[in-house]
Amino acid sequence: MYQKDLFKNKHVLVTGGRSGIGYAIAKQFLQLGASVTIASRKKDPLEKAVIELSAFGECNGYSCDIRNVEDIEILANHIKSEHRKLDILINNAGGQFPAPAELISTNGWSAVINNNLNGTFFVSQQMAKTFFIPQRNGTIINITANIFRGFPGMAHTGAARAGVENLTKTLSQEWAEYNIRINAIAPGTIASSGLDTYPAPLKKFFTQAQEENLMNRFGTVEDVANSVMFLSSPLSSYIGGVTLYVDGMEHLAGDRMGLYNVLKGFMK
Repeated sequence: MYQKDLFKNKHVLVTGGRSGIGYAIAKQFLQLGASVTIASRKKDPLEKAVIELSAFGECNGYSCDIRNVEDIEILANHIKSEHRKLDILINNAGGQFPAPAELISTNGWSAVINNNLNGTFFVSQQMAKTFFIPQRNGTIINITANIFRGFPGMAHTGAARAGVENLTKTLSQEWAEYNIRINAIAPGTIASSGLDTYPAPLKKFFTQAQEENLMNRFGTVEDVANSVMFLSSPLSSYIGGVTLYVDGMEHLAGDRMGLYNVLKGFMK
């Protein structure tokens, strides 16, 4: 679909790039000519991913906890030392767990907000200050979630992702003078090995949700990566501050209370 050298001479940072959506994004950038740094907290799986991804192009990894601003600064300095520039930032790292709101602990709430909202902001701020603002050019893509009609069963990540969506709009306006273009992608339910880890009632819920999807399937990591390529490329050069839903219209149709009702069933 795209020319193989579309991102030639571009350097890309993908946080949470060792697995899942982040891995697929890194792989596509490599296949389209970019050099890529992937960042993740866990060093051993990160090194394994770098070895695998290096088959597709120049890839290196760096261990970083995006909840720690000192880690983020060290990562930025590492990229500056090794690559001298950064062209594209993909804020993909994050994490959450399903739970009814009344059962989310203080620590659980704070951990998800720190990962999904604070981490996204501080990585964006550091990379903008180190690279994008001085070079007056850059692209940021924030990976969020389907929070269009709320997120029952995951109030913590719903709140965090809504914050990221607003942050996308705000920073895209503030940093437009530096030619920094910022957008977000909101994946729906993505078919991956992670779904296999859930207990039987949740697996049943996901099976039903897949059957009810208007496109009769869940998304793939490649669906998300394809959208990232578009919003990172010159083909979208006049698009900024938007959130693209990649979810088979899940945000428009479907029972948003399904997950919550399953979780409440565990409490009976």
